Amino acid sequence: MPRAFPYSRILVVDDEAEVCDALKGFLEEEQFTVEVACDGENALSKIDEFKPHCVLLDIRMPYLSGVEALKMIKLRQPDTEVIMVTAVANIKTAEDCMRSGAFGYITKPVDLNYLLKEILNSLQ
Repeated sequence: MPRAFPYSRILVVDDEAEVCDALKGFLEEEQFTVEVACDGENALSKIDEFKPHCVLLDIRMPYLSGVEALKMIKLRQPDTEVIMVTAVANIKTAEDCMRSGAFGYITKPVDLNYLLKEILNSLQ
């Protein structure tokens, strides 16, 4: 089934390499161009170079948390949509992320079909 947004750029940010690899593989099968970053600082450097349309951002990471990275990403690239993908199932954290500009908030383990729908919605 052809996608409405082939080759859109997606940045996957997670400190767990297995999560990055799994999401990268899935998204590349769906015709997205994918880069990965292992922490918030690494994500910020990739934001400027790769200019992703959408960022999948973990919350709990070393150095720079996903919540802090979200705020910095929205300052640098306001048009980039950010979907929080996290094991933190906390309403207050989700509300903080949404107030800070997140497009969506998905908890792990990730339902890949739901994630794909969120990504496509964010690209519209």
